[in-house]
Amino acid sequence: MNVARAAKSRARQTYRASAFVAATAGMLPLYLSHHRRVPETDRDLVRDLWVRRWASALLRLFSIEVVVRGSVLPPTRNGERGRLIVTNHRSAIDIGVILATFGGRMVSRADISTWPVVGAAARAAGTVFVDRASAKSGAATIRAIQSHLERGQTITIFPEGTTFAGDEVRPFHAGAFVAAARAGASVLPVGLAYPAGSGAAFLNESFLAHLGRMAQSDATRMGLAVGEPIVARKGMRAAELSERAHAEVSRLVREARALSGP
Repeated sequence: MNVARAAKSRARQTYRASAFVAATAGMLPLYLSHHRRVPETDRDLVRDLWVRRWASALLRLFSIEVVVRGSVLPPTRNGERGRLIVTNHRSAIDIGVILATFGGRMVSRADISTWPVVGAAARAAGTVFVDRASAKSGAATIRAIQSHLERGQTITIFPEGTTFAGDEVRPFHAGAFVAAARAGASVLPVGLAYPAGSGAAFLNESFLAHLGRMAQSDATRMGLAVGEPIVARKGMRAAELSERAHAEVSRLVREARALSGP
């Protein structure tokens, strides 16, 4: 029985890996073609439409069910107040979860831009890339986030900086909150939780090991809790925004845990 189960897991892993590459490679030219054909004023809407399609397909492929508590607002548009979504980071699938739920853009580590297929898709979707080891890259990222927020866009960041195991929310990096304070944006706190036994949950392992284990896993029912927006008032310090967001994300992770199970 164990041999049969292991064979089934390996077959599932192979199928998901190939299907992920095929879906991403297949949707990318369709998106780019659609994006080029529409007026510039509609391109953010088109990008958001295709990003959500891709992310939703990703969740179906990896059998991830997202149980949401709280109000999910539509992505912001030009002329509206920009929205910075901040959340804990507990799985490689978090990007799909967030984009399928909220749309918008992501801030991601710089090396992903060089990955085959995935890097091209991330660049086309308007991802903001940051090299956390480079002060120059960090400053450029803050400027890029501020610019998107000032144009009334939605952008998501994992302010802990990397993926962690467990529900403890680590200290937040300050950069994105500097951008939000300057732009007068709203900060939307979100908490994520995966069942402890889920293959989708990170377990202090290498990124490739985590991806491989997630690709083999059974269906996962994870929790996502949405808080109330924190508006960056004039004169508000980035540190205050960060502290309030951290406290709220920590609270929301406990709510998400109740949704996902122990």
